[in-house]
Amino acid sequence: MAVFDTPKEAFGILRPACVQLTKVQTTENVERLQAQLQVVSDSALQELQEYVLFPLRFTLKTPGPKRESLVQSVVQCITSILSTTCVKKQDLLQELFSELCLCLSSPSGLQPPAPLSEELKLTVIQALHVLMHSAYGDIILTLYQPSTLPHLGFAVSLLLALAEQEKAKQIKLAALKCLQVLILQCDCPEHHRLLDTVETRQCGNLFASFLPGISIALSRVITGGIKQGHMVTVSAIKLFYHTVSLVMADEQLATITKDEEKPSVEQSRLSELVVHRGPDWVKITADKLSLLIHKIAEFASLHPHWKVRMELVELVHHLMLKCSLSLVESVGHLLKALVGLVNDESNEVQSKCHEILRSIAELRTVAENRALADILSENLHSLATALPRLMNSQDDQGKFSTLSLLLGSLKLLGPKVNIVLNSAAHLQRLSKALMQVLELDVADVKIVEERRWGPEGSLGEPSDSLQHGLREGKCQKKHFRFFIDERIFLLIQQVCRVLGYYGNLYLLVDHFMGLYSESVVYRKQAAMVLNELITGAAGLGVDVLHKRETTVSTEDLKGTITSILEEYTDQANWYLTTSIDTEGTSDELTVKYSRAHAIPGDPCPTIRSMNSNIWQICIQLEGVGCFAYVLGKEFRLLLASVLYPVLEKAGDSTLLISQTAIGTMVDVCHACGYDSMQNLINANSDYLVNGISLNLRRVAHQPHASRVLEAMLRHSDASLLPLVEDVIRDVLSALDQFYDDRASSFLGVLSTLVAALVQWFVVVKGKEHPQEQNIEQQSSTSCQKQGKGSVITPMVQEVEQFFLDYIKQKQIAEGNLPAMEEEEEEVQVPPPEPEMNDTGAEGETPLPAHAQIAKDVMERCIHLLSDKSLRVRLKVLDVLEFCVTVLHLHENHLLPMAHRAWPVLVTRLINDDPLAVLRAFKVLDVLEFCVTVLHLHENHLLPMAHRAWPVLVTRLINDDPLAVLRAFKVLCTLAEKCGDFLRRRFSKDVLPKLAGSLVTQAPVSARAGPVYSHTLAFKLQLAVLQGLGSLCEKLDLGESDLNKVADTCVIYLSAKQPVKLQEAARSIFTLKPAEEGVHERYLPPRVKYESPPNGGSRRGQPIYSAEFIF
Repeated sequence: MAVFDTPKEAFGILRPACVQLTKVQTTENVERLQAQLQVVSDSALQELQEYVLFPLRFTLKTPGPKRESLVQSVVQCITSILSTTCVKKQDLLQELFSELCLCLSSPSGLQPPAPLSEELKLTVIQALHVLMHSAYGDIILTLYQPSTLPHLGFAVSLLLALAEQEKAKQIKLAALKCLQVLILQCDCPEHHRLLDTVETRQCGNLFASFLPGISIALSRVITGGIKQGHMVTVSAIKLFYHTVSLVMADEQLATITKDEEKPSVEQSRLSELVVHRGPDWVKITADKLSLLIHKIAEFASLHPHWKVRMELVELVHHLMLKCSLSLVESVGHLLKALVGLVNDESNEVQSKCHEILRSIAELRTVAENRALADILSENLHSLATALPRLMNSQDDQGKFSTLSLLLGSLKLLGPKVNIVLNSAAHLQRLSKALMQVLELDVADVKIVEERRWGPEGSLGEPSDSLQHGLREGKCQKKHFRFFIDERIFLLIQQVCRVLGYYGNLYLLVDHFMGLYSESVVYRKQAAMVLNELITGAAGLGVDVLHKRETTVSTEDLKGTITSILEEYTDQANWYLTTSIDTEGTSDELTVKYSRAHAIPGDPCPTIRSMNSNIWQICIQLEGVGCFAYVLGKEFRLLLASVLYPVLEKAGDSTLLISQTAIGTMVDVCHACGYDSMQNLINANSDYLVNGISLNLRRVAHQPHASRVLEAMLRHSDASLLPLVEDVIRDVLSALDQFYDDRASSFLGVLSTLVAALVQWFVVVKGKEHPQEQNIEQQSSTSCQKQGKGSVITPMVQEVEQFFLDYIKQKQIAEGNLPAMEEEEEEVQVPPPEPEMNDTGAEGETPLPAHAQIAKDVMERCIHLLSDKSLRVRLKVLDVLEFCVTVLHLHENHLLPMAHRAWPVLVTRLINDDPLAVLRAFKVLDVLEFCVTVLHLHENHLLPMAHRAWPVLVTRLINDDPLAVLRAFKVLCTLAEKCGDFLRRRFSKDVLPKLAGSLVTQAPVSARAGPVYSHTLAFKLQLAVLQGLGSLCEKLDLGESDLNKVADTCVIYLSAKQPVKLQEAARSIFTLKPAEEGVHERYLPPRVKYESPPNGGSRRGQPIYSAEFIF
């Protein structure tokens, strides 16, 4: 708090310091005065203001060079005084203003400002800023007289030079802020005196002289680059439009007369500096300002910082509000800048643009009484003309800005967009520009290569992520030729939707349907535009400034959509070549051509043409989903003509088409009110089944009928089976008739069919479906009822079976295998169980529908196992695997079929293409499952095992590691179910080879690194080691064989071996051995050894794990 409150007391404390500073101008004296000022109250200082300022001003006026530190201290002291007092005298204000400006000027006056330190420059600018704020009342207006014009011009030039030339951001910002205060447009929170109309006009006349210099210098500052910081650019833009609006305001210019006031003689030289704002001057100045505004708008609209773009929006709003008549030539640039920022990435900029555009849209006319639609239509026409060129030359950011401008122009036109669309030239240019911009990149070979293989994992509803992506409109990401940024495509979508929302729908659809039919070059782009036009016409997903005058009715939408769908699903546009098919009887590729090629006259499809066709079909499928979204439940009336072709594409082998079709079905489900795709298919299965049946009779002309059934099976449930049972019979009949030409396509649907049966009626191995369990329970109940009259009891059967097993085991142990085989044949002739079944054959429960279908399918596949086409053989093996799984509970039907299929399957295993061998070993999975099913029926199992043994041994010894791995798994299952029957064969044929292979591979795995665990050799070692122990136990091997196994496996107890192999080897010794001698032979020391972290052994320590036993 101040100590000296009265002027007398303050004078007493300040006088010595002021006198000393007047005598000796040093920094210390200035600081002493500054310290004394701190203890003086503001009111007392106000009375002594001129007295205290005198020594400071005297110091500045003293001729000769001065130290910068002294000048800086003096200016800081003046700033401190002015910040707490008011300047109430005109002379004092003008003198201080001039003295502070002289501190920045160079002595020569040729290169203002002087090369001073940045601190001094900043201090002087701040002093000028405080001086302007300290002027009391009307005293500030004394600076804005024609007589002070030179002083004002000098200050303006100094501050502009500092803003433009200085590198320090603080000095630039301070100079621009000071200039803003100088033109009486300060936006600080302090209270400022408001100017009346006359005073504003007076200031406008005065600053008209400085407008060219200020505007040019500020334009250079604004476009100076992003390194100077966004705040400098924002301040420069704000100063620019405040200065322009002060001089070029329509209200001021309207009151200025044509006759100039003749200046008096004594002011003749000053009058030459004053500008008369007449019509000629306004026109010339507006033309020059138009160039600067265009330059500023182009730079600021692309600035990366959103505050700069926001200030550009404020510039447009300010000038359109105050200078729309005087800056008539700039209206186009201003509107262009504004509409270009409508879709800015910043929400603040977007909302501000929408607010300003709505206010402008309410104005019917602008400059020179021209309609706003005329200005925008001219801009739109020129932009549409330049759009293809700009799309080729600009980068993605430039393209985004250009398309934002196009979209903003359309939004601002609103219903007046028909003025542009009714002009054939305008519509033609706009449509051709969209066709070129939306051109897709069809050079990616992956689109053609990606196929949908097999039915596994593809049954049922699509995943949640897929559904979410579909609902968001991002079904398939497209790659365009002229841009990469996804935002650009979203802008084009909005352009098309705004056209559909405001424009004449019939005119637009007719025009783009003409482009669709005109050339295949425009077909994909036209389809994309049509899809978005319909979406926009329905008012969905479109952002507009104001509502349209009339709304499109549902009937009009339905009629338009129907005509578009008829064109989409026409055979010439729906059945296009998307791949090179290999159907046929020969293994050579035979190309199948569709009814419409991608390029007319093209002798054979290329990658580009097939890629183009794939995208065309996908876009048309997406269109179906858009139309369903538009019509809602009204779309149900169109399902009779649309759902069948969509299901055809859902069963297409091209992955992209299949995924898009599934997405379309999801959209249709949501739009039409179906809970799931199963409900959609089941509710419309009547005419789908009818269409399939009709087209199966014309396979040569309608080759895709099987795809519809395949898609229905893949995306439905067991309730569909009764509805399509007759159609499945038709498919089997068609396969019998066209197996030479169409076997592959029919096998595709059959593979899906049996996979669906497995999913619907068999869950997983060892766990039956509830429906299957019911069937089995019914079958067992009927058998019990049939056996009620028999005298054979379960106890008698068990005793008899015990002695039979004992006799057979004894014969096997004695090596009397031929006698055993003969006995098996004798027993096989009158087997006890089939005899019971034969007695009740007439009353046997019939096969369920799904099992009968699987049996019929398997019957056909057995015949096709020997087909000369590798593709057909592979599909047959897939189908057989599923058929056996479905029939595993119906042995009386499965076993004869397996017996018939076995010879051909063995041929496939031995003498076939490696790919077919792998597929055949997939069938070994089924063989393993069959062994599990037959393990209670040795009279059937042992002969089958006897027949399968030679091929199995071959697979185990002389085959690819993958095949050995699979065959070893089957061997383990056979050993579990057959037991002693395989002991001698395993000991003689298999064990030596397996042991030798393990011994050979042990050094390799010991030296290998961590990557070795991912190799097929490691997996084979692991599987053999894990299975050997159970094999030894189940086959009850002798001591010599056990010793051979132990000798082999003890190598893998080394700490150098991978941990998993060590654990697998330990598991062998933990099983109960046949001879206790094995324990004694390999009993280790009772010490615990931890293997080193890197898997190796340390020198001087044992390399075997001490606790691998017990």
